[in-house]
Amino acid sequence: MMPFEPINPPQFPTPIAPYSAGAKAGNTVYVSGVLALGEGGVVLHVGDAAAQTRHILDVIAITLEAAGATMADVAMNHIFLKDLNDYAAFNQVYAQYFPGDKPARYCIRADLVKPDCLVEIASVAHIG
Repeated sequence: MMPFEPINPPQFPTPIAPYSAGAKAGNTVYVSGVLALGEGGVVLHVGDAAAQTRHILDVIAITLEAAGATMADVAMNHIFLKDLNDYAAFNQVYAQYFPGDKPARYCIRADLVKPDCLVEIASVAHIG
């Protein structure tokens, strides 16, 4: 059985549910689904999918860094959009965070845990 190390950067707000921001098992880092949330679960950038995407990808980058990885190590992204009309705005920001080789991904429309959340992303990275 491979143990894992929970990754919880200290600058993050308290999670709204019982989970860690990420988990490192061997050379693999799993980043939990990230929403654009502030302290107390307040939704940030209401109505702005691009700004929510930017916030989310910044949080993912910080989580990866805490585990010894970078955005260049991301192999897979799981993307959830509340409204597929936000797909173009999402992709415009997303492309800035993955300028070189692109990780695998899927993108589905889904209701998210808070009605004002427009984007959620979970990532898997491999170090080395």
